Amino acid sequence: MSKRFVGSRQTTLAGEVVLTGTGVHSGSPVSIILHPAEADTGLRFIITRDDEVVADIAADFRAVANATLCTVLGASNGVTVATVEHLLAALRGLCVDNAYIEIDSAEVPIMDGSAAPFVIAIDEVGISELDAPRKYIKVLKPIRVEDGGCWGELLPHAGFFLDVEIEFDTPLIGRQRLSVELNPGVFRAELARARTFGFMRDVEKLWASGRALGASLENTVAIGDDAVINPEGLRFSNEFVRHKALDAIGDLALSGAPLLAAYRSKRGGHRLNTLMLRALFADTSAWAVVQAPRMRDIGRPEAIARAASAMLAADRS
Repeated sequence: MSKRFVGSRQTTLAGEVVLTGTGVHSGSPVSIILHPAEADTGLRFIITRDDEVVADIAADFRAVANATLCTVLGASNGVTVATVEHLLAALRGLCVDNAYIEIDSAEVPIMDGSAAPFVIAIDEVGISELDAPRKYIKVLKPIRVEDGGCWGELLPHAGFFLDVEIEFDTPLIGRQRLSVELNPGVFRAELARARTFGFMRDVEKLWASGRALGASLENTVAIGDDAVINPEGLRFSNEFVRHKALDAIGDLALSGAPLLAAYRSKRGGHRLNTLMLRALFADTSAWAVVQAPRMRDIGRPEAIARAASAMLAADRS
């Protein structure tokens, strides 16, 4: 049995992951390859056109170019990559710290509208530990953001806790709330399969604006006036709030490292999640970079507890 503190080393993929699909907004075919990466690389999107690299975009909140309907990252040369949240949620949910995401389109494929296809593909190749300590972003004091009728807050916490609440003016959704302490098992079982959703009344408006061109009942839960249109129905009775929690995990992955925090949001979405990260990092007294201890050759439980508590000592960056 390993005597290291759980999560003490950085990770990457044990092999390449190849996936193809369709962009939900562009309707265009997309191919992506997830490559293993060395320690401290983080998650990076490598955008290619005709086999030439045209942009290298870090999964970082400072690169967010748009947060309407989906999260869009942009490079200084104007190249963008959209709908990154489900893939980032899968990587963060499975505790993958480092990977290159090679993509030949301006949009990550929607797959079935959830993170499950990414999880399955990652699980097939496995995850490999690297010989470098994992770094975390530790929230040191409460940070709150209000945006219209939405609000969110980040609070100090020893792990990563999510408390997400949504409210829609339709009896098919109404008010839903979900609270989870996140770990890979919980992510796989409770969140990964929750699909994106949309209202049929909005479809024509989206099409007119050049969006949702790849949306279908194969990748979106479609909500009609009084029923879910998809013949198979919902995967969970509260699939809507589960998907909002999934989106939050993907958006908060743009912090650049796993968060040690509790995140609470009400009526939030991509914009609020991004604003939360901007507010957090704008206050240098609200966060710190902490490093997981190395625990080899330590067998006594009290010694492990002391070393784990050493994560409170911050290396500010």
